[in-house]
Amino acid sequence: MKNTVLLISLLFPVLIFAQTSSQQKKVLMVVSSYGKDKGAERPGYEFDEFSQAYLVFKNNNLLVDVASPKGGKVEPDQYNKEKLYNQNLLENQEALDLLDNTRPTASINANEYDAIYIVGGKGAMFDLPFDPSLQDIILNLYKRENTVIASVCHGPAVFANVKNNDEYIINGIELTGFSNVEEELFGKKWVKEFPFSLETKLKSRGAQFLQTDFMLSKVVVSKNFVTGQNPFSTAKSAEAVVQSLGLKPVERELYTDENSVLLIQEILDETITIQKAEDLLAKDTSIYDMPLMAVYGYYKILASKDNMDSLIKGTKLIELTSPYFFNENLQLLLAKTYLSLDEKGKARGIAKDLISKKLLVEQSEALLKELNSGIED
Repeated sequence: MKNTVLLISLLFPVLIFAQTSSQQKKVLMVVSSYGKDKGAERPGYEFDEFSQAYLVFKNNNLLVDVASPKGGKVEPDQYNKEKLYNQNLLENQEALDLLDNTRPTASINANEYDAIYIVGGKGAMFDLPFDPSLQDIILNLYKRENTVIASVCHGPAVFANVKNNDEYIINGIELTGFSNVEEELFGKKWVKEFPFSLETKLKSRGAQFLQTDFMLSKVVVSKNFVTGQNPFSTAKSAEAVVQSLGLKPVERELYTDENSVLLIQEILDETITIQKAEDLLAKDTSIYDMPLMAVYGYYKILASKDNMDSLIKGTKLIELTSPYFFNENLQLLLAKTYLSLDEKGKARGIAKDLISKKLLVEQSEALLKELNSGIED
């Protein structure tokens, strides 16, 4: 009897561990093999997107494998190693080993996985949609119950050619991805070489393409599909995968860029006043990315196409961040935008300030001359 009790006591932890392991959900992360020379010669995958999603999956006790069309070491585009999530991943040798030794998609047994997560990056446009093994993996998950098919940014390009019999699997599915507006603003280097326009192609396959304003967070869950619009949608899209697998995502602190795009969204939606936003920044700027918010204002102005509401909101964002982040090019654009809004006093003040600081003197003097040629305020 004592021997039996001893045997049970010894086996109990092993049985519990085996049960826990068998219940762990398993995710296959897929990255492009296309990248070369950190994106200078050929675009690759986005390291920011991989690191954020990987950390979410591991922090929620998911098992993770990494695959690519060719297998082996994969090349990301140039990225900022100082970002917290990238720092954390670079300190994770297990993750780095997975990226150095990705599994070729042809070797993958799709039945082993509960979810697939396609990482974006412009390289995804060139190889992922044309990988028959990857199409087979996705179709396998599509046909099975309680699975999740997820992607972010340019990752949804992989869905362009996946069919179940004669029908595209995204027909009638709500999803998102890197939009045509975002391509126009940010995709100038490689977009002309893309085999297709992502948004346009997905719509042609019957998908209902949803989007928010450019480079703001948007996650769409439709049936067993989870998609994120752009890099700033990554962490939340990964958490949506966790939730779709029937788990409750662990709580975490938002990254500075997440806090920033959230605040930008609230300002653009007018769910928060500029005064409230100023109070938040005055209280603590460390949780926000000031250059990111300022540059967003810059692109909001560029994308406005003379829409007065967009112009005004763009100026508000640059004004909001000016006490914390100064850039002469942003200030000159702000001055020119003030002129177009007929706020000549503000435009003149910025031009004079730039001249006094010996910054963009020629352009500022030209703007002053234009201002002074009109009627004085």
